[in-house]
Amino acid sequence: MEHPNRAPHRPLIMGTQQAVSTGHYLATVVAMRILDRGGNAVDAGVAAGLCLGVLYPDMVSVAGVAPIIFYHADRREVTTISGLGRWPRRASAEYFQEHCGGKIPPGLLRTVVPAAPDAWITALDRYGTMRFADVAEGAIALCEDGYPAHRLMCEIIAEHAGEYAEWESSAAIFLARGRPPKEGEKFYQKDLGRTLRLMVAAEQARRFAGRTAALNAAREEFYQGEIADTLVRYHETHGGWLTRQDLAEFRVQVEPPVSTRFHGYEVYACGPWCQGPVLPQVLNLLEGVELASMVHNSPAYIHLLVEALKLVYADRERYYGDPEFVDVPIDGLLSKAYTKERVQQIDPEKAHPELPPYGNPWTYSHQRRARQTPPRPFGATIDEGPESLDTSYLCVVDRYGNVFSATPSDGSSSSPVIPGLGFVASSRGSQSWADPGHASSVQPWKRPRLTPNPALVLKDGKPFMAFGTPGGDVQCQAMLQAFLNIVCFGFDPQQAVEAPRVASASFPNSFEPHAYHPGRLNVETSVPEATRAELERKGHKLHLWPEREWRAGAVSAVVIDADAGLLKAAADPRRMNYALAW
Repeated sequence: MEHPNRAPHRPLIMGTQQAVSTGHYLATVVAMRILDRGGNAVDAGVAAGLCLGVLYPDMVSVAGVAPIIFYHADRREVTTISGLGRWPRRASAEYFQEHCGGKIPPGLLRTVVPAAPDAWITALDRYGTMRFADVAEGAIALCEDGYPAHRLMCEIIAEHAGEYAEWESSAAIFLARGRPPKEGEKFYQKDLGRTLRLMVAAEQARRFAGRTAALNAAREEFYQGEIADTLVRYHETHGGWLTRQDLAEFRVQVEPPVSTRFHGYEVYACGPWCQGPVLPQVLNLLEGVELASMVHNSPAYIHLLVEALKLVYADRERYYGDPEFVDVPIDGLLSKAYTKERVQQIDPEKAHPELPPYGNPWTYSHQRRARQTPPRPFGATIDEGPESLDTSYLCVVDRYGNVFSATPSDGSSSSPVIPGLGFVASSRGSQSWADPGHASSVQPWKRPRLTPNPALVLKDGKPFMAFGTPGGDVQCQAMLQAFLNIVCFGFDPQQAVEAPRVASASFPNSFEPHAYHPGRLNVETSVPEATRAELERKGHKLHLWPEREWRAGAVSAVVIDADAGLLKAAADPRRMNYALAW
């Protein structure tokens, strides 16, 4: 069994002034440099986020998504920035039904409006202190000077080489030598560097109008200037839907988080336009159980977590979607009374063989049902479609007490690089459904249901933890396990993110083609064989992952130990994550 005193693979990073943990060591270094220059957590977080779009070009796009959750120390306020694009106004589920066999195919037709540039600049304008030029400096240098290709990136590009080869503009970057890059070879993205320089130049040209006006000029360059013109022209020429109006009218949403209380901890997440509410929902289900009295990663403990997650994923499948287009009973879903009803459906000895039935949170909701889609029988098809695990993560805590948590994302293999711009415009439409009756169906100007979901925790009203992970549908599962490792079992943050992990796949995958594997439980081989045998006896269909499997997520976290006056930063060795503190 896993024990909190087991020596971690990496040391726990501790400091007293500032701490950073991101999905790549170079992004972490850039963020620390910004903090050392006097920037705050937002400045450093945006700099790291831009770098991750360069360092993980296979999993993150500078023109992708970037959901953010932020604690403002002076205001003692938690807020979120959606960082999620909208379907073009010409899009419709009916089109995919009539012309694509009810699927959302690879290519331009899964493009939604790129949201990350607006999200980063909105965060800078509202909460940051630096110019876009300052925070983009590191990303531009990585684009133009190149950086050593890392192992995971090389593996992913090689795995998807056939897809990159379909588009000349993509092959020119990802297969620049006529093949995928090899570990340690320099990787360049000079067109992307030029795109970022265009935004910097626009900001510089309006510098005398004030910081907000200058930042808005950088934003306008992307959404209304030369970058927008190039992007729309490519769509017009190649049958895409994105228009100048779509880009010009787009704005990210700044809104309150959702939250719950779990044994004195206030856990905050983004709203139901993403899968963020999964974490507080499942914590509600587990709150009535004395988890600390259970043996960590015992069969009973793993079984309880997995069955609770299945119940929440059933609700996610039925109710989560863009609240501007579908009524989401979020107060009912997070109601403690609703939780008491749902938790009764967990059998401690028997795994549910498939996705359980969804509940009826409307009974506990004060909202009106005006646009709610009628219930449909669950009818996902088992499909061994391609895995889509694209994302990275970053968190920053500064000396002023601000906390920044963000999950930038969007892969590059299923849609073409826009020639001359060096990026893939957000292909996040792959997380919608072509079924008009689904809560997350395609509709004009609607947002897909996003998997990236950064989180933030307060304790006694003060910041306690920022954390998140890549991993698609594994994200909330990995975050749950890491969080419980800390607050229920006393693991230090580094032990918590390294501990053996499991992940259910007994629900429709969020990515097209929405693969479904009833009863499947992915288990790292570091979970003991006797435990695995007992899980199988309970009815779980085990699928083994190697120890420290990258598909199991890669949690980064910073814990604020107020009593000791310490910042404790952790970085999961399952990917390229690294942490630093001072």
